[in-house]
Amino acid sequence: MAHVDRGMGPGIGGSGGPGGLRAAAARYALLPLRVFLGVTFIYAGLDKLTDSAFLSDSGPDSIGDLMRGVHGSSAVPALIDLALKSPVGFGYAIAFGELAVGIGVLFGILGRLAALGGALISLVLWLTVSWATEPYYYGNDLAYLMAWLPLILAGTPVFSFDAEWARRRRRHGQRLFG
Repeated sequence: MAHVDRGMGPGIGGSGGPGGLRAAAARYALLPLRVFLGVTFIYAGLDKLTDSAFLSDSGPDSIGDLMRGVHGSSAVPALIDLALKSPVGFGYAIAFGELAVGIGVLFGILGRLAALGGALISLVLWLTVSWATEPYYYGNDLAYLMAWLPLILAGTPVFSFDAEWARRRRRHGQRLFG
C-alpha cells in the first residue's frame, strides 16, 4: 500500500517534504539556544574582563574571595585549590574562555568545540561555585551544562562559518572528484 501524505503542502503546516515547515523548524530549532548561549557567554566574559573588583586576589566581589568562600562546599575542592594558586589568572582564564566560547557558538566557528568548551566551563562552575545550591535546580550552572549538550551533538549547521566551510569543502570535493 502506498503512503499518502495528508499534510497541507509545503510551508503550510504539513510535512511538505524536504522544504516544508517541519523541516525548516527542525533545521533552525537550535538557533535560539545557540544565540542565547553565545550572547550570554560573550556578556559574561566581557563583564568579568571589565570588572576590576572581580579580577582581584581579594576584596568584595573578587574571584579570590569567591573561591575561598566556596572551598568548603565544593564537590571538588582540588579545583578550588588549583584556582587559588593564581586567582587572578583563573579569573582571566574563565573570562577569556567564556568570550571564546560565546563567539564560537554565536558565529558558528568550530561550533562543536566551542560548545564543548562551554560545557566544560559550566561543569567546573557547577562542581565548584554552585554545587551547594539547594535545591540543585536553583543553580544555573547545571542548566547551562545541559543546554550545551544539544550543540555538542548537532554543532552549528546553519548561519555559521562552520556551515559555509562545509559547503565550500563539498563544492571543492565535487570539482576534484565529480
